Amino acid sequence: MASATITNIHAIILAAGEGKRLKSAEAKPLLPILGKRMIDFSLEEFFKFTEQRELKGEANVVVGHRKQEVIHYIGLLSSNSNNQQRISFSTQHQQLGTGDAVHSFFKEYPLHQSHYSLVMCADTPLIRATDILQLYNYISQDPSIDGVVATFATETPFGYGRIIHKGEHSLRIIEEKDATISEKQIKEVNAGLYIFKTSFLKKAVQGLTNNNQSGEFYLTDVFIDDSATLHSFKFENGDKFLGINSLDQLEEIESILLKEKLSLLREKGVRFLSASTTYIDWDVTIDKGAIIYPHVMLLGNTSIGADTIVESGAVIKNSTVAKKVHIKAYSYIDASSIKDHASIGPFAHLRPESKIDEEVKVGNFVEVKKSVLSRGAKVSHLSYIGDAKIGEETNIGCGFITCNYDGKQKHKTVVGNNTFIGSDCQAIAPVSIGDNAFVAAGSTITETVPSGAFAIARSRQVTKEGLAKRFLPNKSHKPNK
Repeated sequence: MASATITNIHAIILAAGEGKRLKSAEAKPLLPILGKRMIDFSLEEFFKFTEQRELKGEANVVVGHRKQEVIHYIGLLSSNSNNQQRISFSTQHQQLGTGDAVHSFFKEYPLHQSHYSLVMCADTPLIRATDILQLYNYISQDPSIDGVVATFATETPFGYGRIIHKGEHSLRIIEEKDATISEKQIKEVNAGLYIFKTSFLKKAVQGLTNNNQSGEFYLTDVFIDDSATLHSFKFENGDKFLGINSLDQLEEIESILLKEKLSLLREKGVRFLSASTTYIDWDVTIDKGAIIYPHVMLLGNTSIGADTIVESGAVIKNSTVAKKVHIKAYSYIDASSIKDHASIGPFAHLRPESKIDEEVKVGNFVEVKKSVLSRGAKVSHLSYIGDAKIGEETNIGCGFITCNYDGKQKHKTVVGNNTFIGSDCQAIAPVSIGDNAFVAAGSTITETVPSGAFAIARSRQVTKEGLAKRFLPNKSHKPNK
């Protein structure tokens, strides 16, 4: 049995559903949305709210379907944040309704204590900390209120629970399947976000019954208690309470989130040349003055510095791009870092652990993998740099290849500062080329080239006058057409 804890507010996040209509290979709470998982939004916004209000808060995630996957993911998530000790789990063994889900928490944590309990669904990723704050401010200003439900008005109330006001301190919530024809005409509906006094909620869910059309234990039935003081708080905009139960709804919410993200970035001074064709994950950051061309994808934990230009077709994933960088068209950058004033592309590929220093040029059809290109280095075209360190102001000619793999292991190539490597050269790793060296075009370097040395490693040319005709086709006899 869990020991008692006392907090200002506790969140019960309902995440036990299967989501059959989504037909997803992922557990429903782990659906990917703009580079995050659906459950991330509820957890992050709750803890953001507690920080804004300077409250002590904990969260419990009610799991059920594929619960081990959900618990494992949140465990990894919390281990990388400040919330590691503030998230717990309870299990709803059968999906018997929202009331049963909340009751599942109290059965597993009977000694839990908090002043208030927030109840929200994991499949409503548009709810923000500011929305929770409004609801909390409302209930906390009056000690007599036992619970408050968020509501909004809509011209299309189908599927929502209808709000029926019985008096100043009393209301009912009638679910769609149980509503009469006249009740279905009501426009004010349940948003699915609640804050209760924990003492009231714990007692109320114990007395729920499933005497309704769905045969489920509705959380909304706690509002039947006429002895309690229960209020509604009406929001002007109901869009923020949209839930995800189908792929159509998922796409709609992703679109809303993307527009919100783009708007936040514009406010910071980011310019989009075609916002409708731009895809940006939720955790991406971009500084003022950056210009994003059409058909750009910025994914994961990417950051883009001030005054950087990202041209059309570029894909940047989990990477750090500093200020005044020029990412040219159709470049792909993954888990790499790029410092100030560098130029990448067009058609360049930076694979993971590539480190591009200031004023470096990585040109067209260049691939860099797990390598360091130091300040001012240039790899202008048609080259592969793998497991290498290229020194400052070194110039790599067209068609240079670091031969880093011997069939079993990867080996390193080191090139010094202010060195010139001609076109169509290979470095057979492990090998090093010193500072201020010169490697002639067409060379295959297998041994160390000392600093200041000139290296040429190619066969001597032999020319045989008049011998070409032996190797060329005889064009004197032309076949009949």
